[in-house]
Amino acid sequence: MQASATLSHQVMGALCTQGAAPEGTILDQARQLEQFLAAVEKRAFQIARLAIRDADDALDIVQDAMLQLARKYAQRPSEQWKPLFYRILQNRIRDCQRCRMVRNRVFGWLPGMRSDPELEIGDPYEATPDDAQGPADRVVTDEAMRALEHALKDLPARQLEAFLLRTMEGMDVAETAEAMGCTEGSVKTHYSRAVHALRERLQDSWGGSA
Repeated sequence: MQASATLSHQVMGALCTQGAAPEGTILDQARQLEQFLAAVEKRAFQIARLAIRDADDALDIVQDAMLQLARKYAQRPSEQWKPLFYRILQNRIRDCQRCRMVRNRVFGWLPGMRSDPELEIGDPYEATPDDAQGPADRVVTDEAMRALEHALKDLPARQLEAFLLRTMEGMDVAETAEAMGCTEGSVKTHYSRAVHALRERLQDSWGGSA
């Protein structure tokens, strides 16, 4: 892995936009920064890969963290680069994990994602995985996303509200009930009906059996 080698021109461009330093100074800063990035990239990649469990996503996270360091902090004293870089890296990892959790909650209940229909009795949210494995690792196509968006528009208002608060916002039943101004039982009912309606609507788009 040589992520830093692909960032040479971007690092130089970032430095050039940060001020009117002499060209020699910019070149020295660029060399120092590239040396720093080359020294930390393998460890950073290992950290991201262990957290995300996907090599491609981990590489993207590391490259993005490197570029952000170059854009925002290249002119800081070099001794500040390490803590700044790892803070950026951890923020990018958390962002990726949050996106995966939301995607899990949104897509974990879709047709074909579950073999045991009895898991949907009561509150389907409780049986939906919310970690980095499972549905989050599946490729979500643009066509399927559009189908989901259209299906969401057809839900009754209260069902849509319960579904979005529980999946997109990650609220539990009690929090959703407070936000909606209704009982926890009503939240479970609205959410369950939304899930069943969406699975039926998306049967053709996603395959599997509801």
